Amino acid sequence: MTGHGSRAPLRLAVLISGGGTTLKNLLERIDEGRLDARVELVISSNPSARGLQLARDASIPTETHERRSFHSADDYSRAVFAPCRDAGVDLVAMGGFLKFVPIPADFENRVMNIHPALIPAFCGRGLYGLRVHRAVLDYGAKVTGCTVHFVDNQYDHGPIILQRTVPVEANDTPESLAARVFKVECEAYPEAISLFAAGQLRVEGRQVRVDW
Repeated sequence: MTGHGSRAPLRLAVLISGGGTTLKNLLERIDEGRLDARVELVISSNPSARGLQLARDASIPTETHERRSFHSADDYSRAVFAPCRDAGVDLVAMGGFLKFVPIPADFENRVMNIHPALIPAFCGRGLYGLRVHRAVLDYGAKVTGCTVHFVDNQYDHGPIILQRTVPVEANDTPESLAARVFKVECEAYPEAISLFAAGQLRVEGRQVRVDW
């Protein structure tokens, strides 16, 4: 069973690189009492990420670690996850975190990501943000959506926790499609985090079983 198994609020670290829209959604859910969690730490790969101010406004400790400051991916991983350990977080939630970071053994199945498409389609290195939605439209796909998954050491590859679908409309632009997918993301990510917090996720190879 994967989860923190405690009745206390889930202790979260959130990794960001940009505007912090996912962070904002999680904080709103927590404030509304719809997500039993507490964000202990926000780590950014970008010192100018707008999401850092959002965290500061909420009195959440922040750190910035730029990938270029580290010789290797493993060095970068140590820099990112050491403060997560120090903060005693139960789960690390990636929210638009654009840098590759290897997952340490003690955080296996304790790092989540949300991708704005239906993995394994329209995912992988270089496919993020509006690039994803533009690729969906260019391909002529009729359905897209979002995927919440555990993070492993490949881009957009770890075991899938849940997916939600969104129809592609004939007059969609990348921006309009992104907005509709994000509405679904705002429901899906807190749901997956809540399942983790309740100890209801069980990982068996590539399968994530939900114990209701």
